[in-house]
Amino acid sequence: MSEGAYQRLWESSHVTLQELLDQEQPLLEPVPDRERQSFQYRLASLYLHYLGLLRRFDTVYDQMVQPQKRRLLRRLLDGVAGRVLELKDELVRADLCENHCLDRVLLDLKFTPADLEVPIPKYFLLEQSTTVRERGLILAEILSRLEPVSSQKVWKGYLQRKRTQQDRRMEMEFIGMLPSPNQVEHLSIISQACLVEDVRRLHQMEKEEEFRAAMVKAHDSLVETEGPDMKEKMKEQIRQWFIECHDLTGWFPDYPDVSSGGSYSIFADKTPEQVRMELEMQVQENRKKEQEKSKEKGKGEKEKKKKGKEEKAKKGEVDAVLQVLPSKCIPMISAGHEEYLNTWKNRCESVHPSQNYDSETLREEKRKEVEQEIRIQVDELMRQELRNLRLAVDKEEERPLRAPKKTPGKKTGKKKEKDLTPNRSVESLYEELVISGLLRKSESVALKDYIGDFLYLGSTLSLAKKLPMPSLFDIRQNVALYAVLRLGSPDIHTMAPLIRSILLVGPSGMGKKMLVKAVCTETGANLFDLSPANLLGKYPGRNGAQMMVHIVFKVARLLQPSVIWIGNAEKNFYKKIPKEDKEMDPKRIKKDLTKALRLLTPGDRVMLIGTTSRPQLAEMRGLCRVYERILFMPRPDYASRYVLWKRMIEARGIQPTQHLDISALAKVSDGYTPGHILQAIQSVLSERRFLQLSKRPLVASEFLGQLVKLDPVYREEEESLKDWYFKTPLGKKSMKHRMDQLEAEEAKLTKEKKKRK
Repeated sequence: MSEGAYQRLWESSHVTLQELLDQEQPLLEPVPDRERQSFQYRLASLYLHYLGLLRRFDTVYDQMVQPQKRRLLRRLLDGVAGRVLELKDELVRADLCENHCLDRVLLDLKFTPADLEVPIPKYFLLEQSTTVRERGLILAEILSRLEPVSSQKVWKGYLQRKRTQQDRRMEMEFIGMLPSPNQVEHLSIISQACLVEDVRRLHQMEKEEEFRAAMVKAHDSLVETEGPDMKEKMKEQIRQWFIECHDLTGWFPDYPDVSSGGSYSIFADKTPEQVRMELEMQVQENRKKEQEKSKEKGKGEKEKKKKGKEEKAKKGEVDAVLQVLPSKCIPMISAGHEEYLNTWKNRCESVHPSQNYDSETLREEKRKEVEQEIRIQVDELMRQELRNLRLAVDKEEERPLRAPKKTPGKKTGKKKEKDLTPNRSVESLYEELVISGLLRKSESVALKDYIGDFLYLGSTLSLAKKLPMPSLFDIRQNVALYAVLRLGSPDIHTMAPLIRSILLVGPSGMGKKMLVKAVCTETGANLFDLSPANLLGKYPGRNGAQMMVHIVFKVARLLQPSVIWIGNAEKNFYKKIPKEDKEMDPKRIKKDLTKALRLLTPGDRVMLIGTTSRPQLAEMRGLCRVYERILFMPRPDYASRYVLWKRMIEARGIQPTQHLDISALAKVSDGYTPGHILQAIQSVLSERRFLQLSKRPLVASEFLGQLVKLDPVYREEEESLKDWYFKTPLGKKSMKHRMDQLEAEEAKLTKEKKKRK
């Protein structure tokens, strides 16, 4: 695509964005519970449109070259991503479920399941590729010291290995496992397209360096040429304000403190009369507050009881309506959209064909920064001048500074954790965790490799009073939303609803560990392993467990983003510890883990991900207190099994033919997990079987023998997991809402029968 194509895509995206912003205000109005379905539909429609907008902004930001436009695009991209996460949270509150049946909405909007895929911004890995590479080298160097590898230096051995590799490649090309020279020519077209994108990224870096140099030059030029005039003008305005306030009130005003913006409030378009009126209004408000406090003290117990009843009634009214919470991202998106309309919409692009920066816009932005810097200097000088005026004119001594009043009931600041390792460097703590095996190298796994299909009959099942289970597609989407998008960007993490931990619950072989590795791969996150089996014999004693959790969370926060994984998470919350697990003492980090999680705040890109296949053994209350989101992973449905068989066989370099009935394989493999299917394929498709493909094509019956050897997930096991899930807080709400709906429908039917009689 050319620069003009990306420009047109940007323009059309803002047209869509304006339409979405117009739909935001009606959502803030409360809706009665009886209109829940229409409310869910509006939310789902808005969510899908924002997903498409996120995809387009990511494409434009990744390939547009002009540096000032890219800065605006970055803010819009992060804002839209944050809004997607907010709408996901609203969908969960409206549906009372982590997975949503959006097939009807997709059909009405003429979208496809591909439009539901959560796009992962490309800058997540591109911007921190250097950091990830450096960490990988440090980790490899530490591990090499632990397990030194002896390198062979025999020349004959080296030559023989090279010959073997060459023979192996010729053999693989002969049997069709590697592309032939003709196929290489075909693939070169795709590689050339990717090369164009890489060239544009290099061009971005060149223009970015030019722009940064221009910013420094423009700043210095403005300080030198316009700085002195700005300073004198500010001083004159402030002095005039001093004199006018003294003439009106008879005393010099208090100088605004730094927290209120200093002299910025003075430069606002306010006359001395307006300032005087504001002061009088403040005095009146203080008197009213004092009168209200005295009245409240005189009220009796009867009035308190009435208030309690009224509050309960109000709470009931709130529960009976549906309403979207105010967004943190909409103001940022609106400001970015407004900047686009004012600065870039009507700009003639032929003025900057080489995508250079706009010097006029740059000077205007830098002028504001220089003005703020000079204001700080002027404030210090004028505060001293105000003190001198008070002493000289009013013979008044210096007034004590009043601390800003704290609003009652609100605690300012966060609870600080005591640093147990104040004299240790991050490098030494990092090395200690690697040596002890608590920080591991994560395998490279893309999230798209977690294969699964969309739930096409979700709405149909709901209408038939059947509870739809999440598909593998839904699980992948939830992991992308809850983990990847939040960990990938500090700005998105700060704006989005705070989620510190998620728990993946499902039978063995569902790919829970694979999803943990995919989160680390997509975000470049460190992987910490706090699984009970991995903690055996490490940091013994009560103080040792406290120190271990402290070091892990400290390093995780300092080297963000980070994923803390706990396999067999149910063991930390055992109802009764089995004899075979008593030696590892699995519950010893339970309290410290809970405390450490509470200290994580927006901006701390650290996430705890637990995996378990036996949550029934854990204490429900403690497990749900630590893990804020619980994602249930049932056995794959027919559509997902079909895609799994097809994609996994193709990944082995084989194109399925008419002889291979994949539909039959998907039907007979009901009850088997993706891990079982992968095992069966690996067992059948050996090297010897590859050589026989030209003479004897693959058939479905070959895989059945391998599936029989594996134990499937029986319905009793899955029903047990379902029963446990519906005892979780969200599961209880979902079941209660479902029962209320059934009761309401039954009551409606009985009324209709009575009317007929």
